[in-house]
Amino acid sequence: MRKVILTAAVAAAALALIPLNASAGVGGPAFYVDGVLYRTVATPTDLSRTGAPDHSFDTIYEFSGDQPYNVATAGPGDRGYNGGRWRVEVVDYAVDYGSALAGFDANGSRDFDSSAEVESAIEAGAINTSDGPSFVCPVIPLPR
Repeated sequence: MRKVILTAAVAAAALALIPLNASAGVGGPAFYVDGVLYRTVATPTDLSRTGAPDHSFDTIYEFSGDQPYNVATAGPGDRGYNGGRWRVEVVDYAVDYGSALAGFDANGSRDFDSSAEVESAIEAGAINTSDGPSFVCPVIPLPR
């Protein structure tokens, strides 16, 4: 029963990352990379059980419902960027979202908007994460 519940939770996490209008092509804002919002296109990929090494993925921290956008560790132009191969870390809190944000929103943006902020909160024990799915989706700059 636990395995069924965990599988359903992972599937729900993967779906949460896909913008609702993805079937129409490029979606709206989806996640931050170093304070900059990017959009994406949903792709029907699941790399969760491929055995690919961890270093071949970048991380997306999934904030299911707590804030409007997720946070990614890398994007185009960043050293080591893996071209849109993602491993999801689902965010949970040891404290409430507001307290975590108040303690680690380094730039006052009112969102976690960089991996540095998220990782600082993890190191301090304000945020916990659990493994989610792995997949491929492109990182597309928002039009100016």
